[in-house]
Amino acid sequence: MPDLTQPKMISGNANRPLASAIARRMSMHRGRTVDLVDARIERFNDQEIFVEVFENVRGEDMFIIQPTSNPANDNLMELLIMTDALRRSSAARITAVIPYFGYARQDRRTKARTPISSKLVANMIVSAGIERVLTMDLHAAQIQGFFDIPVDNLYASPIFALDIQHAFRDRLDQITVVSPDVGGVARARELAQRIGCALAIVDKRREKAGEVAEMTVIGDVQEKICLIVDDICDTAGTLCKAAEVLKEGGAKEVHSYISHGVLSGPAVGRISKSVMKSLVITDSIEPTDAVKNAPNIRIIPTAPIFAQAITNIWNGTSVSSLFSHETLTAIYEGTY
Repeated sequence: MPDLTQPKMISGNANRPLASAIARRMSMHRGRTVDLVDARIERFNDQEIFVEVFENVRGEDMFIIQPTSNPANDNLMELLIMTDALRRSSAARITAVIPYFGYARQDRRTKARTPISSKLVANMIVSAGIERVLTMDLHAAQIQGFFDIPVDNLYASPIFALDIQHAFRDRLDQITVVSPDVGGVARARELAQRIGCALAIVDKRREKAGEVAEMTVIGDVQEKICLIVDDICDTAGTLCKAAEVLKEGGAKEVHSYISHGVLSGPAVGRISKSVMKSLVITDSIEPTDAVKNAPNIRIIPTAPIFAQAITNIWNGTSVSSLFSHETLTAIYEGTY
């Protein structure tokens, strides 16, 4: 019989540093070494993906750690093929830990003859044999309903609240949380309530995707420390322009808290030259060297919350308890 005294984790190539950090954190929790399952995940010469698992996983509760970030298609296929390898090896249950869920921005039909790609991806994940999904800050909450399996959606805002209370501990009364668009108001309001500060909105009008024609600030930002909160920063064009609009509106300082730092193309250069004093992102997507070396980009860890969530799922205990400020404070003890 296999050793079922701990969950077993396997990582794809999308974000191995995060997977290793989760394993280290779980080792601390459990007082025994928790290693990633030994496996080979490689490419044939024509770039087909090959997976071989070197350990017995029969009857095990398996957790695949694999964000579907850039290159999204490769990382998604790795996830699906790893799932098939584990399913055919008689794993008892397979949970996909997807810190960043790609294709989430295509969650509805905004125009005629366009796909709902996030629903298609959800169907593929379920069909592959995954029985549960653990993710963080889905672009749209309704994506949970695209799955016919349980989905646990963690939130970065409690972690951000801890960071803000540490970084701005002497100036909390000067902070205003800013949503960069009307669609993100609920996310910004939730963080504002956690730290007990005011809320403002940057209303933007787009001519076409990726281009913002006009921005207007709704709310008082005069002499305030503005914290822009959003789930995704891709090319950073909108974010940098919102920071400029806030400064023009009288903001003392502008900082940003973004759950998923996609940061593609010219993003890092734009942020480095921006009026923003800092951009804080999580490590849900493996940061590039350019991101790590950028002077005004800071990365906060998600391994503690994911390690605890995996432990809770394995134990059959509450995952929603991780939304609590008190629980997160204990989990991140020593980090701040």
